[in-house]
Amino acid sequence: MAENPIIWQPDEQRVQASAMYRFMRKHGHDNYEQLHDWSTNDLAGFWDAVCEFGDVEFDVRPGCSIERPDNMMDAGWYAGSQLNFAKHLLRHSGDRAALVFCGEDASRRQLSRDELRAAVAKFAAGLRQAGVEKGDRVAGFLPNCPEAIIAMLATASIGATWSSCSPDFGVNGVVDRFGQIAPKVLVATNGYLYNGKRIDSLPVVREIARTIASVQLTVIVDFLAGGAEATGEDCVAWDDFVVAGATLQFEPVAFDHPLYIMYSSGTTGVPKCIVHGHGGTLLKHICELQLQTDVNADDRLFYFTTCGWMMWNWLASGLAAGATLVLFDGAPFARDGRALWELADAEQVTIFGTSAKYISALENTGLRPIDEFDLGSIRSILSTGSPLAPESFDFVYDAIKKDVQLASIAGGTDLLGCFAAGNPLWPVRRGELQSRGLGMAVEIFDASGNAVLDEKGELVCTRPFPSTPVCFWNDPGDKRYRAAYYERFPGIWAHGDFAELKSSGGMVIHGRSDAVLNPGGVRIGTAEIYRQVEKLPEVLESIAIGQQWDDDVRVVLFVVLRAGLELDAALQQRIRQTIRTGATPRHVPAKIVAVADIPRTKSGKITELAVRSVVHGETVSNTEALANPEALRLFENIAELAEA
Repeated sequence: MAENPIIWQPDEQRVQASAMYRFMRKHGHDNYEQLHDWSTNDLAGFWDAVCEFGDVEFDVRPGCSIERPDNMMDAGWYAGSQLNFAKHLLRHSGDRAALVFCGEDASRRQLSRDELRAAVAKFAAGLRQAGVEKGDRVAGFLPNCPEAIIAMLATASIGATWSSCSPDFGVNGVVDRFGQIAPKVLVATNGYLYNGKRIDSLPVVREIARTIASVQLTVIVDFLAGGAEATGEDCVAWDDFVVAGATLQFEPVAFDHPLYIMYSSGTTGVPKCIVHGHGGTLLKHICELQLQTDVNADDRLFYFTTCGWMMWNWLASGLAAGATLVLFDGAPFARDGRALWELADAEQVTIFGTSAKYISALENTGLRPIDEFDLGSIRSILSTGSPLAPESFDFVYDAIKKDVQLASIAGGTDLLGCFAAGNPLWPVRRGELQSRGLGMAVEIFDASGNAVLDEKGELVCTRPFPSTPVCFWNDPGDKRYRAAYYERFPGIWAHGDFAELKSSGGMVIHGRSDAVLNPGGVRIGTAEIYRQVEKLPEVLESIAIGQQWDDDVRVVLFVVLRAGLELDAALQQRIRQTIRTGATPRHVPAKIVAVADIPRTKSGKITELAVRSVVHGETVSNTEALANPEALRLFENIAELAEA
């Protein structure tokens, strides 16, 4: 099988300047393959080396690094140790910028390392005065602003647990999440700005606080200047809540003490509450940010995200490297689509992170940042959220920047990190994620549980890693936790991605396993179809499902077309021919239907399962998880699907 072509390669100077290279040579390895083998075979040795590299400070040293290396669910990482996640992220002091916030309206705020430390101390003191103790939950309903980072770090510093949603969630979506974890304090915004619109959040905030009985106090961030102010005895403004003159204090906690509660997408039921611990999160993020992504204290790290997506938590961990975090809140296509690229130049962003859908949508606008912006500071572009099509790789190098490492990364909320990550030592191959991450024993299994190479199958991880969930919240006996990952291949993590490990060492993600199409018994990843159909200039976006039909499954493709175009017979033929030529005849849809929009989650992922449910007349149980739930109505009773 022919290898995907190399489209970018780091020069030797860049390779040898990377932290990964220094780490590799220090531990006696000559290449990444050797380093990866060591990292997955000597789990204790590798993760101890990560602790040393990241200068992890244990308040109480562990007796051993891993007690049960053959038990994925309960490996016993650093049992008996104590540390604090926030202490590690706030260890850097001085007047260098820690946070830079930019809004879509070009507003800007900056906090130095010392200012961030002081702000965390003051908010933590306020939490203590409000009765928040170790083990309590604090919930954030916030934009991607400095107060979100401050409140998270303050919560972690006292051993309480942080959980967040973005303010575009409706009441039901928030209650479905926060209502399960019983937060004592809610930190919320009075409003936010999106696409030029000022949106008042206080009615939603009041309803959330009224509905979740555990909330004793709501702290309001005056994010929307000139918006409504906090009122009521159970509601206080941020400035009135913080305690002036407070000093930083850090509560030592167990390695697996709950740090974050994250949520599954919730499009097929009430979201699962996934608990991540202080130590596992810290070690995984040191490895991914400082080794795989080569983040250091001179970097200005940006990721386009909201507080409702795990990439916000990942971004925050850049503070451990001493990097400056560049935060943005608002519409990414504000200012005629130029908002993020103006920010990249103005703030001299060195690592620019976004979603695959943003890159695809940017291409559809016709905007070519390379023609309008300098972008000289950017050395790496990261993409995640969904598979990045080969054509999007081409677009990045043609229309954004030619000399840049394009790292398509993949993992999930479930592990608060990546299975496949960037690699500063390796080239970028068209359409591939660069490599399996260090410490991640990732394989592709066929249906019989055999590891395969250059074949499609289930993405699994066969050995423990420290950021496996501590548990699911409110899950007696870990029944839902075990069912989510360990039942398909007993004792092995099955992630639910349909993927392929290449001979080159790279990976290709072909879509979610639960959305895999199965016409005539042949498994087809939806991303394989999207990569072909979205080559056509007439098609802006597409979504494919398997529809039950004549005792089998047929592939139905829905397409969003450019304004003014119609899905006539000629265009349908071009779509089918493009798919047939670029993939196989099995990938060609039985039906093609034009729709005005496609439903997606808050983090931008299209929702094949929700569309499939609607087409089959089934109820979608949690539309609050969708950014545009109204789009589901477009798939109800579609006349074209009644035709043979």
